[in-house]
Order: sequence, then structure tokens, then C-alpha cells
Amino acid sequence: MSIPAQQHVTFTVHLAGPIDIPLSIDLFKRSGDDLLDRWDGTTLIRTLPLNGQHIAYACTVQGTRQEPALLVSIEDACYQSAIQQAILSTFLPVPSSFNTLLQKDPIVAQLHQRFPGLRPVRQFDLLAALIRSISAQQVNLRWATTIRSRLAESFGEAHQVGGQIVYSFSPERLAAASVADIRALQWSTRKAEYVISAAEAVASGQLRLAELIELPDDEVIERLTKLRGIGRWTAEWLLLRTLGRSCVVAGDLGVRKAISQAYLGQPLASEQEVREATAHWGDCAAIAQGLLLETLSDPIPAKKTAKAKAEKI
Repeated sequence: MSIPAQQHVTFTVHLAGPIDIPLSIDLFKRSGDDLLDRWDGTTLIRTLPLNGQHIAYACTVQGTRQEPALLVSIEDACYQSAIQQAILSTFLPVPSSFNTLLQKDPIVAQLHQRFPGLRPVRQFDLLAALIRSISAQQVNLRWATTIRSRLAESFGEAHQVGGQIVYSFSPERLAAASVADIRALQWSTRKAEYVISAAEAVASGQLRLAELIELPDDEVIERLTKLRGIGRWTAEWLLLRTLGRSCVVAGDLGVRKAISQAYLGQPLASEQEVREATAHWGDCAAIAQGLLLETLSDPIPAKKTAKAKAEKI
């Protein structure tokens, strides 16, 4: 019996607006191309883990901010339904309580006006999300992107969609790598060890996305922080980016800077001070945090910041 040939297909996915797709996805371009989430300003190319393999897909922006849509391309039509479902959950939705937060918090309200439709973007690959966070520990984001791309080329799997190449990480290949192999790509010894440890956990089934999805936040954090090199803030980023949970990653340096400057009038507050300053965000934390992080690339004018703080007080 012959195996049916793969059939390339394109289809449109309509999303619930408002979503500013280019602004939301721009984080994948600001620090360079890591070959894993490839965004050129118009089209995003990435992969979806599915039944032990990775399916590549390309999404080209269509529609408007109020009625956003993506034109999707995949190489095998049998994966259309799974890819469509993933795309529909790619951008975190705005909670119903967000309007209440806008009335109470003039800083978030101001940023919502400046960046309407900015939404956190989910990253569905558990190992890639862990490696993304490990690579960014104590280095600038451009260098983190550079070493991730080297890792992807050396130990990843290449996929083609629409004539373009995108990579995914192979847990088995990375688990079998030596520290020296990864050190050769200019990763530090510690980070090389952390990457191998994470890959071993995923490859062995010790860490499964399907199990994490079913756990409450505190148990997810407990499970993740048992891995070498995975601290609380890395676990919280995975909660937000991969599981789609709403939380403040208060230990992250960028988050601390953005919130300290906007709310506390200081260059860098403590993790505890950041948690206290954002406690009122509630289930809107992911959306609000995304807006604050955008100010690191597009700062709030000093006069407006002072005025917003005065109004909040």
C-alpha cells in the first residue's frame, strides 16, 4: 500500500482582536535571528512540537489590528487542524478584568494607549523555552540569540516551509552532547551543563509538557527548579510563555528595571518590591508586564511617568 504524498496547503486563521501582531512578535527580531522563531517583520516561521516531531509553519500577517488574521503555510495538510489550534492560542487573551485595571492604574492605562493590541506570545516548545531562558542568563539578549542560533545549527533539526529553513531542538541530540561540544559554540561551562540537563529531562520523559499543563503554578515552579540552572524566574517565564499563565517574573532583570522606573522611581528595585508594586495586577499580570517591558525599547517620557505616578497615588 502506497503512502500518500504530502500536500502543501495555505489557509487563513482569523484571530480575536484587537491584536497588534507585528508589535507583539517583534521580540523575535530585536536581538537578531536565533533560527527558531524567525520573524522578518511580515512573516513568522516557527515549529510546533507534535507527537514526537516538530511541524514547521509560516504565518504572514493579514487583516488589521481590530480584525487580525494570519495566512498560514504548512508542507503537510494533515497537520492543519493542530497548527490552527496552536495559532489561535498563540497570543494571550485580555482578561475581562483588564478594563477595571485600566481605571485603577494610570501607568498601565497610558501604556495601553501607546501600545494597543500588544500581547504576550506563547512559545510551545518546552525545551526551546528552557534553552531560551538559560541562554539569556547574565548576558545581553543579542549574545543570547547568537549562541542559541549556533546551538540550533549544531544540534537542532532543520525544517523547510515555503522555501525557508527553520530549526527545532532535538532533545536526544542535545542530551547526548558533551559539555565540550557546547562550549565550542561559546556557551559557558555552566550553561552547557544546564542545557544538557534540560535536554536529558525532556528526552527521558522526566519533564513532560502535558503533565505541567495539569499542575498549579507552585507545583510547576517546584518541578522546574529541580533542574540544574533553572531558578524561579526561569520557571515563571515558562509559566507565562509556554503554559500561558498570568504572572509577574519579578526576578528578571528587565522586568525589575521596567517596573522600578515606572512605579518606584528608582533604577532597580528588589524582587520583593517589584512583587508588591504589581500585586494589584491580578490576572492581568501577563498583559501589564508585557506593556511595561515594551518601555525598555520605547521609554515612557519622564514628565508623563511623573504625572502617572502622582495620579496613582
